[in-house]
Amino acid sequence: MTAKIVLASSSIYRKELLSRIINDFECISPDINEQQGSGETAREMALRLSVEKARKVAELVDENTFVIGCDQTAYTDNVLLQKPMNFENAFKQLKFLSGKKVNFYSAFCLLNNKDKNVIADCSEFSVHYKILEDAAIKNYLEADKPYNCVGSIKSESLGITLLDNIHNDDPSAIIGLPLIKLSKILKQNNLI
Repeated sequence: MTAKIVLASSSIYRKELLSRIINDFECISPDINEQQGSGETAREMALRLSVEKARKVAELVDENTFVIGCDQTAYTDNVLLQKPMNFENAFKQLKFLSGKKVNFYSAFCLLNNKDKNVIADCSEFSVHYKILEDAAIKNYLEADKPYNCVGSIKSESLGITLLDNIHNDDPSAIIGLPLIKLSKILKQNNLI
Protein backbone atom coordinates (compact mmCIF):
# COMPACT_ATOMS: atom_id res chain seq x y z
CA MET A 1 0.00 0.00 0.00
CA THR A 2 1.36 3.41 -0.99
CA ALA A 3 1.85 5.85 1.85
CA LYS A 4 -0.41 8.90 1.94
CA ILE A 5 1.02 12.38 2.36
CA VAL A 6 -0.78 15.07 4.33
CA LEU A 7 0.25 18.70 4.61
CA ALA A 8 -0.60 19.97 8.10
CA SER A 9 -1.56 23.43 6.92
CA SER A 10 -4.43 25.50 5.63
CA SER A 11 -2.06 27.87 3.79
CA ILE A 12 -2.83 28.21 0.09
CA TYR A 13 0.79 29.28 -0.41
CA ARG A 14 2.24 26.13 1.15
CA LYS A 15 -0.25 23.97 -0.75
CA GLU A 16 0.87 25.54 -4.02
CA LEU A 17 4.53 25.07 -3.10
CA LEU A 18 4.13 21.41 -2.18
CA SER A 19 2.18 20.75 -5.38
CA ARG A 20 5.34 21.69 -7.30
CA ILE A 21 7.01 18.46 -6.13
CA ILE A 22 4.12 16.16 -5.10
CA ASN A 23 1.01 15.46 -7.13
CA ASP A 24 -1.14 13.62 -4.62
CA PHE A 25 -1.55 14.92 -1.07
CA GLU A 26 -4.27 16.35 1.11
CA CYS A 27 -4.31 19.29 3.49
CA ILE A 28 -5.60 19.23 7.04
CA SER A 29 -5.49 22.35 9.16
CA PRO A 30 -3.93 21.85 12.58
CA ASP A 31 -5.47 23.73 15.45
CA ILE A 32 -2.70 24.44 17.92
CA ASN A 33 -1.56 27.24 20.21
CA GLU A 34 1.10 29.19 18.30
CA GLN A 35 2.44 31.28 21.18
CA GLN A 36 6.16 31.66 21.76
CA GLY A 37 7.53 29.60 24.62
CA SER A 38 9.44 31.20 27.49
CA GLY A 39 13.04 31.81 26.43
CA GLU A 40 12.39 30.27 23.02
CA THR A 41 14.19 31.77 20.01
CA ALA A 42 12.34 32.46 16.77
CA ARG A 43 14.18 29.52 15.15
CA GLU A 44 13.31 27.14 18.01
CA MET A 45 9.70 28.28 17.87
CA ALA A 46 9.40 27.61 14.12
CA LEU A 47 10.86 24.11 14.53
CA ARG A 48 8.68 23.29 17.55
CA LEU A 49 5.50 24.49 15.88
CA SER A 50 6.21 22.55 12.69
CA VAL A 51 6.49 19.37 14.76
CA GLU A 52 3.43 20.17 16.92
CA LYS A 53 1.32 20.79 13.81
CA ALA A 54 2.41 17.48 12.27
CA ARG A 55 1.72 15.58 15.51
CA LYS A 56 -1.73 17.16 15.86
CA VAL A 57 -2.72 16.16 12.32
CA ALA A 58 -1.15 12.70 12.74
CA GLU A 59 -3.81 11.99 15.37
CA LEU A 60 -6.46 12.41 12.65
CA VAL A 61 -5.01 10.10 9.97
CA ASP A 62 -4.15 6.44 9.65
CA GLU A 63 -0.70 5.03 10.35
CA ASN A 64 0.18 4.63 6.66
CA THR A 65 0.61 8.41 6.37
CA PHE A 66 3.48 10.84 6.28
CA VAL A 67 2.57 14.27 7.67
CA ILE A 68 4.43 17.44 6.72
CA GLY A 69 4.25 20.17 9.33
CA CYS A 70 5.62 23.66 8.75
CA ASP A 71 5.89 27.05 10.37
CA GLN A 72 7.57 30.38 9.72
CA THR A 73 8.71 33.01 12.18
CA ALA A 74 10.45 36.35 11.74
CA TYR A 75 12.50 38.40 14.18
CA THR A 76 14.07 41.85 14.28
CA ASP A 77 15.08 44.36 16.96
CA ASN A 78 14.13 41.91 19.73
CA VAL A 79 10.60 41.65 18.31
CA LEU A 80 8.97 38.45 17.13
CA LEU A 81 6.77 39.47 14.21
CA GLN A 82 3.19 38.24 13.96
CA LYS A 83 0.79 37.91 11.06
CA PRO A 84 -0.91 41.32 10.92
CA MET A 85 -4.42 39.95 10.11
CA ASN A 86 -5.75 43.38 8.95
CA PHE A 87 -4.80 46.58 7.13
CA GLU A 88 -4.10 48.65 10.26
CA ASN A 89 -1.73 46.13 11.81
CA ALA A 90 0.02 45.53 8.49
CA PHE A 91 0.50 49.27 8.01
CA LYS A 92 2.04 49.60 11.50
CA GLN A 93 4.23 46.55 10.92
CA LEU A 94 5.58 47.84 7.60
CA LYS A 95 6.26 51.26 9.18
CA PHE A 96 8.22 49.45 11.91
CA LEU A 97 10.11 47.33 9.35
CA SER A 98 11.01 50.26 7.10
CA GLY A 99 14.77 50.19 6.49
CA LYS A 100 15.29 47.14 8.71
CA LYS A 101 16.83 43.73 8.22
CA VAL A 102 14.52 40.90 9.32
CA ASN A 103 15.60 37.32 10.02
CA PHE A 104 13.11 34.68 8.89
CA TYR A 105 13.01 31.02 9.94
CA SER A 106 11.06 28.64 7.72
CA ALA A 107 10.84 25.25 9.44
CA PHE A 108 9.30 21.95 8.42
CA CYS A 109 9.15 18.37 9.57
CA LEU A 110 8.23 15.04 8.07
CA LEU A 111 6.46 12.72 10.51
CA ASN A 112 6.11 9.02 9.72
CA ASN A 113 2.84 8.14 11.42
CA LYS A 114 3.69 4.44 11.52
CA ASP A 115 6.76 4.71 13.75
CA LYS A 116 6.25 8.36 14.87
CA ASN A 117 9.75 9.23 13.59
CA VAL A 118 10.20 12.96 12.96
CA ILE A 119 12.80 14.58 10.73
CA ALA A 120 12.86 18.37 11.13
CA ASP A 121 14.90 21.14 9.55
CA CYS A 122 14.85 24.90 9.15
CA SER A 123 15.94 27.34 6.47
CA GLU A 124 17.14 30.71 7.69
CA PHE A 125 17.26 33.83 5.58
CA SER A 126 17.31 37.57 5.90
CA VAL A 127 15.23 40.22 4.19
CA HIS A 128 16.13 43.90 4.05
CA TYR A 129 13.17 46.26 3.68
CA LYS A 130 13.54 49.53 1.79
CA ILE A 131 12.77 52.84 3.50
CA LEU A 132 8.99 52.83 3.05
CA GLU A 133 6.85 55.93 2.58
CA ASP A 134 3.26 55.89 3.89
CA ALA A 135 1.77 56.15 0.38
CA ALA A 136 3.84 53.19 -0.87
CA ILE A 137 2.76 51.10 2.13
CA LYS A 138 -0.91 51.99 1.63
CA ASN A 139 -0.79 51.25 -2.11
CA TYR A 140 0.98 47.95 -1.52
CA LEU A 141 -1.44 46.78 1.17
CA GLU A 142 -4.46 47.64 -0.94
CA ALA A 143 -3.00 45.70 -3.88
CA ASP A 144 -1.56 42.57 -2.21
CA LYS A 145 -3.51 42.32 1.07
CA PRO A 146 -0.72 40.35 2.84
CA TYR A 147 -2.62 40.18 6.13
CA ASN A 148 -1.91 36.50 6.76
CA CYS A 149 1.81 36.84 6.00
CA VAL A 150 4.52 37.25 8.65
CA GLY A 151 6.30 40.50 7.90
CA SER A 152 3.26 41.87 6.02
CA ILE A 153 4.75 41.02 2.65
CA LYS A 154 4.24 38.66 -0.27
CA SER A 155 7.68 38.48 -1.85
CA GLU A 156 6.30 36.31 -4.66
CA SER A 157 4.03 39.17 -5.66
CA LEU A 158 4.13 42.99 -5.55
CA GLY A 159 5.83 42.82 -2.13
CA ILE A 160 9.17 42.24 -3.84
CA THR A 161 9.14 45.97 -4.72
CA LEU A 162 9.35 46.87 -1.01
CA LEU A 163 12.60 44.96 -0.50
CA ASP A 164 16.25 45.90 -1.04
CA ASN A 165 17.43 42.29 -0.92
CA ILE A 166 16.81 38.75 0.23
CA HIS A 167 19.65 36.50 1.34
CA ASN A 168 18.78 32.80 1.28
CA ASP A 169 19.62 29.53 -0.40
CA ASP A 170 16.05 28.45 -1.23
CA PRO A 171 13.59 30.87 -2.86
CA SER A 172 10.60 28.78 -1.74
CA ALA A 173 11.57 29.17 1.93
CA ILE A 174 10.46 32.80 2.03
CA ILE A 175 6.96 31.77 0.89
CA GLY A 176 6.79 29.29 3.76
CA LEU A 177 8.07 25.84 2.77
CA PRO A 178 11.76 25.18 1.95
CA LEU A 179 11.38 22.82 -1.00
CA ILE A 180 15.09 22.17 -1.54
CA LYS A 181 15.58 20.67 1.92
CA LEU A 182 12.13 19.06 2.01
CA SER A 183 12.55 17.38 -1.37
CA LYS A 184 15.81 15.76 -0.21
CA ILE A 185 14.05 14.28 2.83
CA LEU A 186 11.06 13.14 0.79
CA LYS A 187 13.42 11.45 -1.68
CA GLN A 188 15.30 9.70 1.15
CA ASN A 189 11.95 8.29 2.29
CA ASN A 190 10.98 7.22 -1.25
CA LEU A 191 8.07 9.65 -1.33
CA ILE A 192 9.16 11.39 -4.54
